[in-house]
Amino acid sequence: MENSSRVYLYDTTLRDGAQTQGVDFSAADKTRIARELDALGIDYVEGGWPGANPTDDTFFANPPEFSRSRLTAFGMTRRAGRSAANDPGLNGLVAHPAVKAVTMVGKSWDFQVTVALGIELDENLRMIGESIAHLGTKVPEVMFDAEHFFDGYRANPGYALQALRAALDNGARWLVLCDTNGGSLPHDVERIVSEVVAAGIPGGRLGIHCHNDSENAVANSLAAVRAGVRQVQGTINGLGERCGNANLISIIPNLMLKMGFETGIGADGLKKLVRLSRTLDEVLDRVPNRNQPYVGTSAFAHKGGLHVSAVAKDPSCYEHVDPATVGNQRTIVVSDQAGRSNIVARMADLGLDMETVKRDALVGVVEQMQVGFDPRQVSDLVDLIKRLEHEGYAYDQASASFELLVRRALGQVPSYFRLERYRVLDERRRNANGEWVTLSEATVKVEVGGRDYMEVGEGNGPVHAFDVALRKVLTGAYPELVALELADYRVRIVESTAGTGARTRVTIESTDGQGNRWTTVGVHTNVLEASLEALQDSIAFMLYRSAVA
Repeated sequence: MENSSRVYLYDTTLRDGAQTQGVDFSAADKTRIARELDALGIDYVEGGWPGANPTDDTFFANPPEFSRSRLTAFGMTRRAGRSAANDPGLNGLVAHPAVKAVTMVGKSWDFQVTVALGIELDENLRMIGESIAHLGTKVPEVMFDAEHFFDGYRANPGYALQALRAALDNGARWLVLCDTNGGSLPHDVERIVSEVVAAGIPGGRLGIHCHNDSENAVANSLAAVRAGVRQVQGTINGLGERCGNANLISIIPNLMLKMGFETGIGADGLKKLVRLSRTLDEVLDRVPNRNQPYVGTSAFAHKGGLHVSAVAKDPSCYEHVDPATVGNQRTIVVSDQAGRSNIVARMADLGLDMETVKRDALVGVVEQMQVGFDPRQVSDLVDLIKRLEHEGYAYDQASASFELLVRRALGQVPSYFRLERYRVLDERRRNANGEWVTLSEATVKVEVGGRDYMEVGEGNGPVHAFDVALRKVLTGAYPELVALELADYRVRIVESTAGTGARTRVTIESTDGQGNRWTTVGVHTNVLEASLEALQDSIAFMLYRSAVA
């Protein structure tokens, strides 16, 4: 087993991650992500495959300047029947001066050599060795990706080891063991890596590259490190073809916080993991996975009253690490499953004291909401939350609406605007080409600063049209709202037995273009009314946070 405590991190988001269905990076996207990876301290950033497509060519022609990472190009060994010096694809990997390392993929499974490539086993070994030797004179580091290594080793360990030695003997810095089909299990990976090390190939020259087809990519990568591997490859948020690659966002804190290894990141870099994960989601226009370990918004969320009470005494009761170490934060969820301790803790996070919220103030807030209970029945904040959740509100998903609810009861949220009335029209007609089109038009009358304004907006639906019209009024008084974006919009039926007359819950997730996200909720039998409630809360929350920032 390798004794060194240093593990080198290799990111392949820009190449292997780009094979994810629905992911299509532009050269500008690649540049932005590469800069984030360099700032974090990733050792190797694989930019793509030069010559494979115009996007990769554009990226490599004008890559970002790195201060900490090595820009790496990916390609394949020379083709059968060609010399390494005369293989255009091979030589194209080192055509760009900024490239400081090259990773070449080659076969290590005899079945793949004879069936997929249709060549002799010895010719494959020559292809590996000659390609490594040739590029070793062109760039500081050359790596060999041993494709299908674990399947190949199980079928023919002798040949799989020959493939590794062909690369090692010709100067490869790293020999990367690939679980290409993603079907290996951790105990098998650890055993095979241990046997490779025992066969005389140092762990300090070995890497691991796992796919996630059996939901074991992270575990397999860590098992390989236990057995001696000292380079780990993966992608941010586990992007990759089929079921994805090993997720570096989980691997990095596991290596550093759980296993005691050093990386190029350090404790300060570890705190940037949440930012990196969400930056990638932003580039891809994806909603972040709230349940993602370490960085998800639910990773350190506590809902049950028993849990919250214990966490208030000592967070280690229900948290495996301090969320601050990875740039995350603890969330106390408020819902009808929550007890008094949840609400006290959530209000403490907001800098508020629950005892300052008076029952009469809560009644005043409820009177402005269209709910099915008498506001005079409200006894305290806990009772109000449980009643509202029974009506369909879900504050565990909409912490911004909860904060507004409490701060309004305390008189801390100004009346930024007041919707006096609105009208929304939907028109379905044929256009000049005879195709059916639907157009929504909204007219709003809004009071801002003591003056009434009217505006009209058009959109591809009634909520969109209303949003357009409302923004026309408000951005004049509140220019910061120009940056407001609706990142997600979800509708759920609360009373499934009531048919089309059921109460609906609308949840809106918003962003401000600076990485901040918040969620608001609205409930009504009219889906448009529910949407408008959530939308107005979103606007009010952004204005309040901007004012107190």
